[in-house]
Amino acid sequence: MRASAPRLPPTRQREAASVPAQTSSGATVLDRWFKLSERGTTVAREVRGGLVTFFTMAYIVVLNPLIIGTQKDGTGVFLGGSADAPNLAKVAAATALVAGLMTILMGVVANYPLALATGLGLNAFVTFGIAQLPDMTWADAMGLVVLEGLIILGLVLTGFRTAVFHAVPIQLKTAISVGIGLFITIIGFVDAGIVRRTGTGPVPVELGVGGFLAGWPTVVFVVGLLTMAVLMLRKVKGAILIGIVVATVLAIVVEAIAKIGPSFTPPDQVNPTGWGLNVPKLPSQVTDVPDFGLLGQFSLFGSFSKIGVVTAVLLVFTLLLADFFDTMGTMVAIGAEANLLDEEGIPPNTERILVVDSIAAAAGGAASVSSNTSYIESAAGVGEGARTGLASVVTGVLFLLATVFAPLVAVVPYEAATPALIIVGFLMMTQVKGIDWDDMEIALPAFLTIVLMPFTYSITAGIGAGFVSFVVLKVARGKTSQVHPLLWVTSALFVVYFAIDPIKQLLGVS
Repeated sequence: MRASAPRLPPTRQREAASVPAQTSSGATVLDRWFKLSERGTTVAREVRGGLVTFFTMAYIVVLNPLIIGTQKDGTGVFLGGSADAPNLAKVAAATALVAGLMTILMGVVANYPLALATGLGLNAFVTFGIAQLPDMTWADAMGLVVLEGLIILGLVLTGFRTAVFHAVPIQLKTAISVGIGLFITIIGFVDAGIVRRTGTGPVPVELGVGGFLAGWPTVVFVVGLLTMAVLMLRKVKGAILIGIVVATVLAIVVEAIAKIGPSFTPPDQVNPTGWGLNVPKLPSQVTDVPDFGLLGQFSLFGSFSKIGVVTAVLLVFTLLLADFFDTMGTMVAIGAEANLLDEEGIPPNTERILVVDSIAAAAGGAASVSSNTSYIESAAGVGEGARTGLASVVTGVLFLLATVFAPLVAVVPYEAATPALIIVGFLMMTQVKGIDWDDMEIALPAFLTIVLMPFTYSITAGIGAGFVSFVVLKVARGKTSQVHPLLWVTSALFVVYFAIDPIKQLLGVS
């Protein structure tokens, strides 16, 4: 049974009560369309939330070109460039354009505070696992992405994807949300350089450089994190956004004085205490003319003749399963943080959310920037107060502006934006008390779901482990009737997903 309205905790009930009630006759167009009053929010809160979400994920405009734009395909050609030189500006423009349009579509159609952009992990898989296969072109690789998006869209329109979502037990949904909270926390720490890969020895990660915090960028991160924490403790509106701005200003001043530079300069110059991605300095120019020449550069079935039907189908399946469940986990986590889930843990307009996400996957391939998917960084905007699709519209508009104002986007460094992810990770972690830890049948699957997301850097891996272990334990206790039929199906698919390499070897495909 669906609840008529989401229940808010006491603190957020007080926030909602502070929003002036509006009658339908006096409500603004924005209020009626986005249901601002109904969800206990205001235009100002949504704008703040949209701004924060943008700044916590704007890195994708810079990072995606570095991943897919600096590699050659199977024929020796750079995406958007030539055999001799890449064209990162063209990739950046298309990345920002698709992210902007799809995020606006999410806000207007689904009325959900969820932003979309090129999926990290998915873009690396497309780049290194598909595009570099012998004789494959970028157009062929992106054609497989379009196919994957269209198949997911078909699963949504037939009701299958939504049905799978409803089949998941409520406590597993809670575990997904908590796991994603830890996942974005480690993303924040790694991006800021607080947690680093060791590269040698039995321990895979360590604190800072050689086990110690070092460098001015670390100071910027700590100042940003503590600023947000103190402002939130004192209930200052816009705490996360203010923290990002304060940290960015500090970073610009530090860079101007200390001349720190980037952490890595091609081809092999490494500066362990440098800035993680963007070097925070005022740009020499504010605007640039975008080149959208990558749009439409895909071949829907070109890969089938290059790598064979079986290999192509397996690659599409791998993309599909990752996309399918990443979005499910993300929208649950966002809904839980925003108090938008009903009594069964279902977000409002679930089918619309999934339709837009599926269209975004295909759109990313059609624009040659890899599959676009929902971003868990949206939780930062929710932490700032976003509750409706108006925040997504704000984020989307900023992405569109980024196609022209790309130099300004590069001002905010990782170290200034990632503290928001740590704060939101903490907020999402508080939901762990909703899991019955005395019942092993749900506690162990929930535990595996939670820990495998950050430890494997994969939302899909965590969800898959949770589903499969849940089914196995129910079978072991003779409670197969308590397993929804769709959970049997999805668990079987996850077994195939985890064993994809042995299956490829068995079928004799590479």
